[in-house]
Amino acid sequence: MTTAQDERAEDGLRALAERAGRDLEDASALEILQWAADTFGKEFCVTSSMEDAVVAHLASRVLKGVDVVFLDTGYHFPETIGTRDAVEAVMDVNVITLTPRQTVAEQDAQYGPRLYERDPDLCCRLRKVRPLDEGLEGYRAWATGLRRDESPTRAGTPVVAWDDKRRKVKVSPIARWSQEDVAAYVAEHGVLTNPLLTDGYASIGCAPCTRRVLEGEDARAGRWAGLSKTECGLHG
Repeated sequence: MTTAQDERAEDGLRALAERAGRDLEDASALEILQWAADTFGKEFCVTSSMEDAVVAHLASRVLKGVDVVFLDTGYHFPETIGTRDAVEAVMDVNVITLTPRQTVAEQDAQYGPRLYERDPDLCCRLRKVRPLDEGLEGYRAWATGLRRDESPTRAGTPVVAWDDKRRKVKVSPIARWSQEDVAAYVAEHGVLTNPLLTDGYASIGCAPCTRRVLEGEDARAGRWAGLSKTECGLHG
């Protein structure tokens, strides 16, 4: 397409996302994902940190063999890699593992060891944001497991929105769910979850930057504890 055609197509997608965000605000997670599957088909994927497989499971109910994109940063807990492998083995999904351009050793050689301590934003950009940007290039829409109750920074998460940075439609089908809703769905459907969730972790990322949460803390408090950083950059 020409540049003008690209811009018109992009404007149409943006308008579609904004309209769907309004129309689907009160829809169920399955209805939101059914809309995404009907609208985008194989140009739609789910991203998963393998904290749990709830969104992947929901999506597989409306789009068999849906692509589930996982970022292997090289710093994950073994339990996270094990959850990914289990999801791939037992669910009707197509797990796609993305990796950074550099191994951890190659990054250490260029930037020095423990970059996550000295410049966590750069580390996340190299090991998460850039790989995801590249991995999503073949899709027009992607789904996340973002929930409004996870932290104040996520309280305004729309169920469908325009991802201006990646120029794609972003779907958050469980945005309105609570942790109790997640637990109930996991129990009802026997959905795989990361074993660390039963060991004091409420939000699971890279091992060096994740700790158990304390009583009364929000779910994201264990990520980059002691730093002003609250997000890795994948979501803005």
